[in-house]
Amino acid sequence: MDADVVVVGAGPTGVMLAAEVRLHGVRVLVLEQDAEPTRVVRALGLHARSIEVLDQRGLLDRFLAEGTQHPIGGFAGISRPAPDRLDTAHPYVLGIPQPTTERLLTGHAVGLGVEIRRGRAVVGLAQDDSGVTVDLAGGTRVRARHVVGCDGGRSTVRRLLGVGFPGEPATREWLSGEVEVTAPPEEVTAVVTEVRRTQRGFGVGPSGGGLYRVVVPAEGVAEDRSTPPTLEEVAHRLRVVAGTDLGVHSPRWLSRFGDATRLAERYRTGRVFLAGDAAHVHPPVGGQGLNLGVQDAFNLGWKLAAEVAGWAPEELLDSYHAERHPVAAEVLDTTRAQAELLSTEPGPRAVRRLLADLMDLDDVHRFLVERTTGIGIRYDLGGGHPLVGRRLRDVALGRGRLYARMHRGRGLLLDRTGRLSVAGWADRVDHVVDVGEEPAVPAALLRPDGHVAWVGEDQQDLLGSLSRWFGAAAG
Repeated sequence: MDADVVVVGAGPTGVMLAAEVRLHGVRVLVLEQDAEPTRVVRALGLHARSIEVLDQRGLLDRFLAEGTQHPIGGFAGISRPAPDRLDTAHPYVLGIPQPTTERLLTGHAVGLGVEIRRGRAVVGLAQDDSGVTVDLAGGTRVRARHVVGCDGGRSTVRRLLGVGFPGEPATREWLSGEVEVTAPPEEVTAVVTEVRRTQRGFGVGPSGGGLYRVVVPAEGVAEDRSTPPTLEEVAHRLRVVAGTDLGVHSPRWLSRFGDATRLAERYRTGRVFLAGDAAHVHPPVGGQGLNLGVQDAFNLGWKLAAEVAGWAPEELLDSYHAERHPVAAEVLDTTRAQAELLSTEPGPRAVRRLLADLMDLDDVHRFLVERTTGIGIRYDLGGGHPLVGRRLRDVALGRGRLYARMHRGRGLLLDRTGRLSVAGWADRVDHVVDVGEEPAVPAALLRPDGHVAWVGEDQQDLLGSLSRWFGAAAG
């Protein structure tokens, strides 16, 4: 075997997944067809759940140093102050461009020992009982026990697997890029203010270093959105939509994106998995795409590592699809709704006005914020306690805090009783008796991804959950 796990795609989802697997000593190889990291800024920020994920692995400080915190609140551009007492220690959006997120996550992965090979395009896959053979352009091959396709919306891995990708094709398209402008800042602001009265999908704003990020509706839908627009095409659309091209010149990058919405029929095919945009695509409204992919990786990584290590329970790998597929389906519905609410047609505008009134109700606004930020996710793990299936926010322990105890990606038993034991699973699960005031339960078992797997105080009951999520006890 060239590696235990091969990850196809070195974007944020791919390198996050590689790091999560490597955290447990598993040999990981990342294959990326592009020779250099992209400069295209497809995502602009991280939501609360992704920020929690970074905190759980000890990465947050380096992201905070390069990002800007913005208040949470609003939906589909309907602004509201954040609800009080959100269930997170990180009630903000972290503004940080995707290339920076990718660079920081890549540094983390490489620091753990992940190998990344660039300029390696995958052209074939073949599975057998012991592993997966990956054919590369140029005639070389690599062999792994498992493969994960994190290679974007046009995923080669998904196509080679024959996995269906049902949904809606793009009906609208936007041109985007980072450019310089000759228009003075006050003119740019005035133009944007006026155009956005009727074109909410339009925007021009400073992105640092003298550059402006431009988003403008395209004339139609291109047959091949992988081909970037020309500067003249962007300037022409600016003149049509805004009455001026603002003197755009010297682009750093140009791209196009559409509102296609699709969800893979399955996330697992034998030894091969899909994650990130390879598993789901949707309009960028609400900024959930990169976040959804990083959270896919956080769910799958420890499960793959457990399988390689030999202690994974029989259905652990199948739980990836069972848990993450419904989450993506909800995100797709949420982005569909937001996209409709941005329409200038009379019907959607009427619904938008109604929703704006409803968002004055705290329960409605809180529901929407929890859904878009990811902190409202609850996996169906069984069990009657409302905490089971939910991720636990960072809480103070007797000494220190919860997330600081999760950097190694192990399970964790928070034990207020002092009578419980993880004997037999101590190589996989930490035991903390020195807890604080939260959570207000006798004990809680957390998976490596921070989701609560069990709540109670009975040792025999605990043993069942330990076996379910962490395999057989060590001899």
